[in-house]
Amino acid sequence: MDSRPLLTRVVTATNTLVDGLSVDQLVAPSPCAGWTVRDVVNHITGGATMFAVSAEQGSVPDDVMGQIMGGDLLGDDPKGVWKAAADRALAAFDQPGILEKVVKLPFGEMPAGMALNIAVFDLATHAADIANATGANIADDELLEAALGMGRQFIGPDMRVAGMFDAEVTGPAGASAATRLLAFAGRKV
Repeated sequence: MDSRPLLTRVVTATNTLVDGLSVDQLVAPSPCAGWTVRDVVNHITGGATMFAVSAEQGSVPDDVMGQIMGGDLLGDDPKGVWKAAADRALAAFDQPGILEKVVKLPFGEMPAGMALNIAVFDLATHAADIANATGANIADDELLEAALGMGRQFIGPDMRVAGMFDAEVTGPAGASAATRLLAFAGRKV
């Protein structure tokens, strides 16, 4: 399955959330334990850059990985830096033949199509974190359900450790797609 349209949709939804953030919301706690909304935006910015570089070059050099995952990427322009990273990821996954390419990420070597699915799941989950923390809404339930399905394909018990994903929690009856996605990722919902 070509997930590039889903990447475009999740980037669009995330852009709306990030564009709407106030300074006060950036320092608000998120459902990601110990992370503020700014920390989540910083993480997705690093993730978008990591996925883009892997799609462009096949892998991410260690020094670049250290830069994108090791500190504050956002500086004084969180919205602009996020947008640039997201645009780069969209362009990288729009290359001809990209889905057949093999890429190397910190968690293994895989077809770029699988890396794309991981990117969609990760970004959708963190977009739901931002929405939850700020009282915003992601209106695209179909996208969130697709991301949840992708997560169920590759998040196994070995990934349910501190710093990655907590154990799946049971959400409230009739929970929204965003809440079910967060519950799957182990967030307290």
